[in-house]
Amino acid sequence: MEQDAGMNEKIIREYHEAVEPLFRFWPWLEQHAGETGQTLFEEQGIAEHSLSFPVYDPMLTQFIREAGQSSLMDRNYPYVYSRNGLRDHADERALITKAGPEEWDQLRGILSRYVLGGRVKAMLWSEGVKACTYLLVLKRMKEIATGLEQENE
Repeated sequence: MEQDAGMNEKIIREYHEAVEPLFRFWPWLEQHAGETGQTLFEEQGIAEHSLSFPVYDPMLTQFIREAGQSSLMDRNYPYVYSRNGLRDHADERALITKAGPEEWDQLRGILSRYVLGGRVKAMLWSEGVKACTYLLVLKRMKEIATGLEQENE
């Protein structure tokens, strides 16, 4: 029981330190749900002589930067996917919606896949916005931490 109390305390602390600062991006994430959060740079005839490249929305890049520097990042996120058999967005959504305090690290792993994985495979940043993954994880983390705070009162 003491271990649960310690874990709950850690979750609440991490929530206040790392998750709450990301809430300022919430309206933007809701407004752009289903969109890619990027445009392709094709000005000045670049497409004729070169490849066009993505230009990310400044709010998305700022969200990625802040989330990437937070304690929420888990460099071992591939293990979250292999351990839980996550293969697509439906699997991720199922885990997110049923997640409780015990699955806090799985939520961190899903968020990390899109933030850290996007550094190698940039399409993941856009995919996180389009599939509403960022928003769903933040909402679920808020619900979990709020529930734990109410239990402790």
